[in-house]
Amino acid sequence: MKRCVVVLAFAAALGAAACNKDSTSGTVSAPSTTRTTDTFTGTVPVGGSVFHSFPVSKTGTTDVDLTSTSPVATVVMGLALGTPGDAGCTPLAGASSPVVAGSTPQITGLTTAGTLCVQVRDVGNQTAPVAYSVTVTHP
Repeated sequence: MKRCVVVLAFAAALGAAACNKDSTSGTVSAPSTTRTTDTFTGTVPVGGSVFHSFPVSKTGTTDVDLTSTSPVATVVMGLALGTPGDAGCTPLAGASSPVVAGSTPQITGLTTAGTLCVQVRDVGNQTAPVAYSVTVTHP
């Protein structure tokens, strides 16, 4: 499985926030962020794609995991994290990859507040519609 890492501009802001030094213990602590997990399901037609939009409340790490496919559990699907628009779900730079369903995130990246989308697509090897489940964990 290929793991994609997306790094967007905001590293400086996140780094500054993470430098909250506790003067009594000498350790560096990052502010805690509540994360939400959304689960999306659907069916990708042969040669097609499907996407789901979701809100992100603030800058932080977003993880995307294609958790299952059926009727074939090992079918390679296209998975992308992006922004929704008139043309569908446009993948963020470096946030698109062919993957097989698994139990760990296949795409992880730093995202900002706003509306994002996750896309599941046929990469050209489907012979029948594929039912899927995908989870997105985000701030």
